[in-house]
Amino acid sequence: MDIKPLRTEQDYQEALAIISPMFDHQPEIGSAEFDKMEILVLLIEAYEAKHYPIEPPDPIEAIKFRMEQEGLTAKDLVPAIGQLNRVYEVLNKKRKLTLGMIRKLHQQFGFPLEHLIRAYEL
Repeated sequence: MDIKPLRTEQDYQEALAIISPMFDHQPEIGSAEFDKMEILVLLIEAYEAKHYPIEPPDPIEAIKFRMEQEGLTAKDLVPAIGQLNRVYEVLNKKRKLTLGMIRKLHQQFGFPLEHLIRAYEL
């Protein structure tokens, strides 16, 4: 197996070209081709993490995304944030999340803490 680290964009593109057909016709688990695919996936993921990092969304965008995914309304957030007008102030970035709100959003809705505690601009 001739696999090398991905140091350049060309190395990255070549690895993508090698692995792309493997997703359509996945090699048998345990075969040399499958091992090659697994190693290339790890190399590609490492290259992408270094060269194309994706920043997590700000806390309010994370809340809005979760609301959309789970069909939640602003009214559903009242127990965690406070009165409905306060919920709208938070969602419209007129008011910052407090530590208490963050705790309740995490406990009641399972919002990841690492998404809620990120800094964001009003």
